[in-house]
Amino acid sequence: MTEKKNLEKQEEFQETTDNPTVNMTNEQLDEENQITKTDSADNSADELAQLKDSHIRLMAEYDNYRKRTIKEKAELIRNGGERVLIGLLPVIDDFERALKNITPEGDSENIAEGVYLIYNKFMTFLKQNGVQPINALGEFFDDELFDAIATIPTQDEDSKGKVIDCVLTGYKLNDKVIRHSKVVVAG
Repeated sequence: MTEKKNLEKQEEFQETTDNPTVNMTNEQLDEENQITKTDSADNSADELAQLKDSHIRLMAEYDNYRKRTIKEKAELIRNGGERVLIGLLPVIDDFERALKNITPEGDSENIAEGVYLIYNKFMTFLKQNGVQPINALGEFFDDELFDAIATIPTQDEDSKGKVIDCVLTGYKLNDKVIRHSKVVVAG
C-alpha cells in the first residue's frame, strides 16, 4: 500500500512541476501578469485605432456621396427640361418657316392650314411627353380639374352643375393637373 501512496505522491509532484506557474515566485507571477495586461492594453489600443480609422473613412465616403448627389441633383434641375426643349425645336422651326411665307397679300387658307399643322405637331409632342388636355365641355363640375369663372342660370335640370363653356383649356401631366380649366358652369 505504501508503494501505491508513493506512486500517487510522485504523480502529484510531477504534475506540479510540469505547470510553470507553480514553480514561479510571486515576483515572477506579478511580472507575468503585468506583461499580459500590457499586451491586452496594446490590443485594445490597436482595435481602437482601427475603429477610428474605419469611422473616419466611412465619414469621408459618406461626405463624398452627399456631395456627389447634390451635384447630380443640381445638374438635373439645370438640364432636366433639355429633352422637352429639344422636342420643341422642330415646332419653332415650323413657326419660323410659316412666318417667312406670310405675305400681306397671302392666302388666308394656306396660312390657317400651316398654323393647324404646327398645332397638331405640337399637341402630338405634348402627348408623347405625357401632357393631355382636360376635356371640360359637358362634364360635371369637378373642382379638382376646373376653376369656375362664372355661373349661368339655366332652366334645364339635366345641365345644372355641368360645364357649358371652356374659356381656357386645362392640362394634366401623367394624371397630375398642371393647369386647371377655366370654365363656365350651368347653375
